[in-house]
Amino acid sequence: MSETAHTTENEQSAADQPLQVTSGETREKSRDEWTDYEFEGEAKLAAEDLDVYYGDDHALKGVSMEIPENSVTALIGPSGCGKSTFLRCLNRMNDRIGAARVDGSVQLDGREIYQDNVNLVELRKRVGMVFQSPNPFPKSIRDNISYGPRKHGDLETGLLANLLGRSDDDAIDELVERSLRQAALWDEVSDRLDDNALGLSGGQQQRLCIARALATDPEVLLMDEPASALDPIATSKIEDLVHELAKEYTVVIVTHNMQQAARISDQTAVFLTGGELVEYGDTDQVFEDPQSQRVEDYISGKFG
Repeated sequence: MSETAHTTENEQSAADQPLQVTSGETREKSRDEWTDYEFEGEAKLAAEDLDVYYGDDHALKGVSMEIPENSVTALIGPSGCGKSTFLRCLNRMNDRIGAARVDGSVQLDGREIYQDNVNLVELRKRVGMVFQSPNPFPKSIRDNISYGPRKHGDLETGLLANLLGRSDDDAIDELVERSLRQAALWDEVSDRLDDNALGLSGGQQQRLCIARALATDPEVLLMDEPASALDPIATSKIEDLVHELAKEYTVVIVTHNMQQAARISDQTAVFLTGGELVEYGDTDQVFEDPQSQRVEDYISGKFG
């Protein structure tokens, strides 16, 4: 065998070897063009060469992607593939994990969020988050909504507000109604705002948590499997809500439910084994004509 033929064979063999695969997953090397998603308008968020480590575990590997504003971006993939890790990078929630180390860049409106002088409270006000399980405070519905703005000093209070003819209660009432309406919950709870939020159903609690996040007037809303613990009716309400929120906010949602991703998102990013972003593009294209065989196999249920 000639040296040229031997080199070509080795190169082909290396190209066929992915960084990591799991049972049932095709051995296929990813291509940059599969994640090079072009869209009209500006990117609200942009990650570049993002790596995340939890101790010695390399959880996210070299992820680069841009997220358009006023849209819904779905992150899908099997358990342990890094999609929730990536989501938490977008408002530096991983900073709360002692063993976590983040390398690379994330920009919000073109400004780097991984700088030493970034105000994390302000960042998380602009980039709010809703978690997998509803976590309302053991307070009234009203207090759940007003807690964040009070903490951030966004509500006019005290003597100045009274001199301006605007009482504390007026400001709170307006905020609570606006936030609950945005979360499609006002009609269900408007007559019991002083009741303990823990008395709400699971679906109502999750929408309350969304309303609580919206009360701080964010620009981006991160959602980590917000409907995974809900029944089909409550899930449908959350999906309708996400669709409406995208008219005013940039929404990034992690979901294990591929049908849900297909229904509610404008673009979809597929993370696979080893924390690798394998494909990113228009949702219809990703689901109907994926470029990667691994993605096609995952979507068709051959593994994951």
